[in-house]
Amino acid sequence: MALSLFDNSDTSQAQATELVAQALAGSDDGELFVEKRETQGFSFDDGKLKAASFDESQGFGLRAVTGETAAYAHSTEISAAALKRAAALCKSMAMSGGQIAASPERTNQKLYSAHNPVEAIGFAEKISLLQKVDGFARALGPEVAQVSVSLASDWQSVEIIRGDGSIYRDVRPLVRFGVSIVSARGGIQGQGSHGLGGRGDPASYLTEELWQGAAREAYRQSLVSLDAKPAPAGETDVLLGPGWPGILLHEAIGHGLEGDFNRKGTSAFAGLMGQRIAAKGITVVDDGTIPDRRGSLSIDDEGTPSNCTTLIEDGVLVGFMQDRLNARLMGVKPTGNGRRQSYAHAPMPRMTNTYMLSGDRHPDEILKSIKKGLYAKSFGGGQVDITSGKFVFSCTEAYLIEDGKITTPVKGATLIGSGADALTRISMVGNDMALDPGIGTCGKQGQGVPVGVGQPTLRIDRLTVGGTAA
Repeated sequence: MALSLFDNSDTSQAQATELVAQALAGSDDGELFVEKRETQGFSFDDGKLKAASFDESQGFGLRAVTGETAAYAHSTEISAAALKRAAALCKSMAMSGGQIAASPERTNQKLYSAHNPVEAIGFAEKISLLQKVDGFARALGPEVAQVSVSLASDWQSVEIIRGDGSIYRDVRPLVRFGVSIVSARGGIQGQGSHGLGGRGDPASYLTEELWQGAAREAYRQSLVSLDAKPAPAGETDVLLGPGWPGILLHEAIGHGLEGDFNRKGTSAFAGLMGQRIAAKGITVVDDGTIPDRRGSLSIDDEGTPSNCTTLIEDGVLVGFMQDRLNARLMGVKPTGNGRRQSYAHAPMPRMTNTYMLSGDRHPDEILKSIKKGLYAKSFGGGQVDITSGKFVFSCTEAYLIEDGKITTPVKGATLIGSGADALTRISMVGNDMALDPGIGTCGKQGQGVPVGVGQPTLRIDRLTVGGTAA
């Protein structure tokens, strides 16, 4: 599908290509990244439409890379004058005599649908949907005190021009829908939320079955929260549920396997390539090739086709996620993980859909193996230190495990440890790998990009749990 990102500009694509070639002459690498974007958002709260937004933006970012130094200029104005100013800045950083790196190989891969989620469903229809969800959620039970519903749509068109004249184009739809419910009983409040989304046909994420299921799940969580008791603290065996709990894997381990941190030696996994870093049976991949998933990419933001990159294989560290700059400096191939938030940001190694593959244990078998422990079904916020790998994660839904059975719901539980150590404490891996429902956003150095996570049921032995019980 040909894009015309220069249609309303006073410069042609051919002129832009010539400017890029001049700007990058003598550089090791670089590109012109041109973007046009539409975003739309709705927030329905307390039975009323509280916010509706629409934004249309465009711009370009020009980058010249020499060694490990990058010059980057960006502008909201796609014009000959702005491009010439950016080219002059980047050219001033280039060292003469360099040879531009070869452009990425092309594939016929196309992971996204052609549906623009901003335009595919009309404004009135979206408002009507939010009203239906609100009414349905309020009728779920007498405990429902507050309902919030949100719907966000994003449509991104990109064109990447490299120094040798190669041009790469892509269109990227994105939908995210969410329901949040606050329930009240006897002066106590409990909250639950559930969301879903992805890059497929917008209507496929907004069927009656899906939005009703999201409302019921948010309501269920809110009722569990009402009954939850303060979590005990101490070291205990932990059972992690499948799917969204993979966010712990993403944060505590995934960032440490990005190329830049390892090239600079600041990751807890730096220098460990080829060594065992996890228990046998553990395989972790970053896969940007899964159709319609939130983190999937036909090409990354440098033009490299996305890949399924194996990071840990049977417990052994075998790969890192790479953009072009870090791959070149480390003497390896880029993996299609060069990502940026927008034209105003330079690319860097980022995750796509990062998950652990299934093992051979039935989830019931894993549960029955734990005499006393904590079942962490879902997580909220967390923090991780990339250099040490130490993490702290808050559980939004957790239960005590007693004699192999899930019993009392608890609140205020946090998981504390380090990614490298936690990998070695995984003793059982379930056969039920699941991906999250399509809600993740990853932050790194001030940039946010959509991602996916996943894992099977896991048993982690003797992990530190912070609690609020007296």
